Amino acid sequence: MNEFGEMFEKATGIAEGPFPFQERFATDDEIPSLVDVPTGLGKTAMAILGWLWRRRFAAEGIRAKTPRCLIYCLPMRVLVEQTRNNAVLWLDNLRLLAGEARFKESDGKRVFQSYTPAWTDPEKIAVNILMGGEEADDWDLYPESDAIIIGTQDMLLSRALNRGYAASRARWPMQFGLLHTDCLWIFDEIQLMGSGLATTAQLEAFRRLLPKPESDTAKGGHGCHSVWMSATLAKTWLETVDFAPRVGSLKRLSLNKDDLNDPRIKKLRDAVKPLHKACSMVDETEKLAKEVLDAHKIGTRTIVVANTVRRACELFEALQTAGMTTPKLVLLHSRFRPADRQAQIDKALAEIPPGDTGTIIVSTQVIESGVDISATTLFTELAPWASMVQRFGRSNRRGEYNDSALVKWIDLPDEKQNECARPYPLADLVSAQNQLQALDNVCISRIPVVNMDFEHTHVIRRRDLIDLFDTTPDLAGNDIDIDRYVRDVEDTDVRLFWRKFEGDPNGSDVEKQQPAPSREELCPAPVGEFSKFAKAHGKMVWRWNFLDKKWEGATHHEIAPGQVYLVHSDVGGYTKLLGWDPGGKKLSVHPAERTGNAPPEGNDDDNMSMIGQWQRIDEHTDEVCAKLEHILDAIQPAESGALRIAARWHDLGKAHDVFQDAIDDGQTVERRGKTITRRERPEAFYRSRVVAKAPGKRFENGKFADSGWWRRYDWPNDGRKYFRHELASALALLQRPHQNLRDLPENLLNLAAYLIAAHHGKVRLSIRSLPGERHPHDNGTPQPVKRFARGVWDGDELPETDLGGGVRAQAVKLSLEPMELGLCQAEPFKDQPSWGERMLRLRDTIGPFRLAYLEAILRAADMRASANARCGTEEGKNVANG
Repeated sequence: MNEFGEMFEKATGIAEGPFPFQERFATDDEIPSLVDVPTGLGKTAMAILGWLWRRRFAAEGIRAKTPRCLIYCLPMRVLVEQTRNNAVLWLDNLRLLAGEARFKESDGKRVFQSYTPAWTDPEKIAVNILMGGEEADDWDLYPESDAIIIGTQDMLLSRALNRGYAASRARWPMQFGLLHTDCLWIFDEIQLMGSGLATTAQLEAFRRLLPKPESDTAKGGHGCHSVWMSATLAKTWLETVDFAPRVGSLKRLSLNKDDLNDPRIKKLRDAVKPLHKACSMVDETEKLAKEVLDAHKIGTRTIVVANTVRRACELFEALQTAGMTTPKLVLLHSRFRPADRQAQIDKALAEIPPGDTGTIIVSTQVIESGVDISATTLFTELAPWASMVQRFGRSNRRGEYNDSALVKWIDLPDEKQNECARPYPLADLVSAQNQLQALDNVCISRIPVVNMDFEHTHVIRRRDLIDLFDTTPDLAGNDIDIDRYVRDVEDTDVRLFWRKFEGDPNGSDVEKQQPAPSREELCPAPVGEFSKFAKAHGKMVWRWNFLDKKWEGATHHEIAPGQVYLVHSDVGGYTKLLGWDPGGKKLSVHPAERTGNAPPEGNDDDNMSMIGQWQRIDEHTDEVCAKLEHILDAIQPAESGALRIAARWHDLGKAHDVFQDAIDDGQTVERRGKTITRRERPEAFYRSRVVAKAPGKRFENGKFADSGWWRRYDWPNDGRKYFRHELASALALLQRPHQNLRDLPENLLNLAAYLIAAHHGKVRLSIRSLPGERHPHDNGTPQPVKRFARGVWDGDELPETDLGGGVRAQAVKLSLEPMELGLCQAEPFKDQPSWGERMLRLRDTIGPFRLAYLEAILRAADMRASANARCGTEEGKNVANG
């Protein structure tokens, strides 16, 4: 296509084409950083289709400097699916969608039904949403592919801080690296972001300051660019300590004369919205319910916006009991499970047929931004001015109700102002109150521009981010708290899922352990309310212990934001009608359907080794190297040499006896006074000591089907808890056990060693023993003091091993001296720096963003090779991009 307007019309079906500001975003030489276009004019289409034009259809120079990945960050969960649906529809209309989408016809329009992304066609673009849950979100396995990632600020910012909420700990660094490399970040409705806004500005600054401002990657911001959007945007909101020097030079996109003269925009700006003060106060729930019912017009839509979930639920129930069977009532807030939330959104957005009594929607702030919905009548509690402007945008949105529109604002009671103002500062509401009292119409063209302060209470500093690069928990199993940098503290959430089961969630047998939750099961709940709930029902609430791989009573730890908790359905806490309901006695619906069968990942797990196929180390290594070349052909990083070395040597540690002994091979062992004969391998792998992959536990149709060939590393009685083969691989590489490694520069060797150690996300900057790890011993008799960490002991031997590609590693006796501080004093590392010194030097010279990105590339190649072997079919090869 030669023109942006042609592409826009084909994507959206809007025959009149784009607005002028939408075209400027797509076709100007540079992407703006600030967008302050009024609500309802199509900023979402501007951002998504503007990026698409620049990435795929613009002149070659523009395409080359347009980031590969679009990251669309929204403040509310309700908006994520709607934005995804639009992106999928637009890409499908352009025949650029990667994956399978289903639509239905409604009033001559294609309406989204479902979508399954795919990542194998480089000519197409996949769309992924980040909503939490232990489903396989494969977007992070394809760093070379164009993609659109849509998520809430807690899902995206926590990942950008290397502490991904509701994500596997082992995947944190991958997603951290990818989200800071070659990405266009769109932050929509930033007036709602709270403390997360300062974090977005600081991260944009850090990408140009780390590792050093003069470095090539830092000068280019690691290929990233941020766009902040709001109808009420002020530059001063972004003046954080490290980003303030750049704020004055940011390019801004606003409506110009061409936009204001467009008759379509003029109609929207002049849409009539008469304003009145409601007779009821915020705390007069029953009186307000009657006033809403009296104001509602038959056959239309009424929206009531409350500032808290509690008040929204109370008003919804009051409307239910007001003796009215009609109109239809809909409750919208963020604390529903996905399917129930979508059902509420569908009811809210449904067209009202002729003769129908209409719909009353009771909502929290989730309806303020992004939701393309228009009401004849709007009630809103008093809120900060920026929020009021957004809420007015839900009234007579397109000028279709100029003869009947009505907006009413609900004031605070004089005697309980501070209490009823929450969650907002009272001063912000008083300022908005003063503006409202001077207005009788809140159409866009007549709303005054008000300079609003934005106070940043928690600002992440450079040292904080660098500390977050290490994902190793402290000895108590805790992590650095990032919550204050993600959103305002009172808004922080946990995620819950309900299950019905008997006894202990860990079960007595492997098939009875409660599996990880799917996305469809998860419900957000506020930390404060859930803490009280967990205290009251402590024996029926559990959190997954990553280190010990078991469900543990939630009261064992402080309730932590972003964590996932299992709740027994007998204790309630959720209703389909109201969502999260801590006062509810029983769960009103069955636990949501789950798709997973295995428990969440644990520290000892090596899931990529426990696949449905048998494979030798050299076979798997050759496949990883092939996958890596496929990725490098597309992105060509300067560090390709280190990546190739790491790929070839990453699994040498699997030749360790602990790894090989964990795979059944017909052995006879004594355990707890019983003789146990272990399962025999297929003939081709019988007594082999170079197995890299073997079948693990298998489930069919949601039921346990086969236990596979694997045992725990600490099984039976003399094994090694927490064994990590990648640590053995990295320590071996540092000893240069092959001619090809002899002349490698130290920095290249250290980078390859880091990438090897980090390729499962469990060993990275530090080497240390874990609580409960067994000391070296011989038949129960303590030996002289030996170093030990992650199941690797001083003096362990790796045999001569074929690594494929003509590389045969020499036998190696491992030394753990690098785990200590200072220069090593004995061979093979005499006078060489410790592991910690090597890794910190890497982090500070390459930078945390780049180092994590390289880590993601190697891990993507490894995981795609494992996916290929797991399936063993043409379909599987396609999944793995083979």
